[in-house]
Amino acid sequence: MKRRGRGIACMWYPIGFTVVANPSAATVKVNEDGTVTLLTGTVETGQGSLTVLAQIAAQELGISTEDVHVVSADTDTTPMDTGAIASRTTYVTGNAVKQAAENAKIILFESAATKLGVKPEQLEVFERKIRVKGYPKVSLPIGEVASHSQNVLGRPPISSSSWNPHTVPMDPHTGQGKPFGTYVYATQIAEVDVDDETGEVEVIRIVASHDCGTPINPMLVEGQVEGGISMGIGFALQEEILFDSVGKQINPNLTNYIMPTSLDMPEIEVDIVDNYDPTGPFGAKGVGEPTSVPTAAAILNAIYDAVGVRITSLPATSEKVLTAILLKRSSS
Repeated sequence: MKRRGRGIACMWYPIGFTVVANPSAATVKVNEDGTVTLLTGTVETGQGSLTVLAQIAAQELGISTEDVHVVSADTDTTPMDTGAIASRTTYVTGNAVKQAAENAKIILFESAATKLGVKPEQLEVFERKIRVKGYPKVSLPIGEVASHSQNVLGRPPISSSSWNPHTVPMDPHTGQGKPFGTYVYATQIAEVDVDDETGEVEVIRIVASHDCGTPINPMLVEGQVEGGISMGIGFALQEEILFDSVGKQINPNLTNYIMPTSLDMPEIEVDIVDNYDPTGPFGAKGVGEPTSVPTAAAILNAIYDAVGVRITSLPATSEKVLTAILLKRSSS
């Protein structure tokens, strides 16, 4: 008989390295045609980080994301980046990109001020133009300003910047300190069906609510949450490394190391909590690794709610669940 249960799990997760420096650097160059070249050492591994970094530069400079050409991951030409790890790219590298773009914008403002007859602080960027605040018709295209800055004033609008999260080492006696620049938070709820005759567990639905600061690209955030849940389901129910008596792995390939496929995915509802972080670029933090942290715990709590047994070793295979059910029956 299939029995349905629901489980909940909450988590908090730090962004970046623990106290140890983990800086990122970026270079932003405004071209004479109004486009921007962004140089970053960040590696794109499918998480959409280069899109987000382009969005950050575009937002700061008042242009379209399509106007930003990103050059990445070439250590011969790009500035350093600590790595696409620790869920740090949007937060750390994003701050470096924002600062570099902001500095390049200052050069543009100083150039535009000489042509418009105003002070730099009276200017703003909007829709590929630099305009006077309160007088939107008094404006110049960014490309024209970049050309004037470079060819007339001799100041190419290019800037490099780096950013490292502010941390405070942990006191060995009190345990007090600030080991990370910021944290993200999440709650996931899992709904499962458990067959009490076979121990088989089917995940029916997962609702995931994640605070990642201000979501710069909500669609990418949803994709990361869904991908993390997929990994969490594998961690909870399927993925297991098996060894023989001499310690040799007996399932070293994908024919017998079982991972979730698209057919194993439940209905997923993603709730993005917009929680502005003043230390992040435009309020953003991160969402990568934390997406899979609460999934297994929520699923195991749902199993307990359905059939009243606690599984304390992962994955919660049908054999483990059925054994626990039978043991509970025999002792009752």
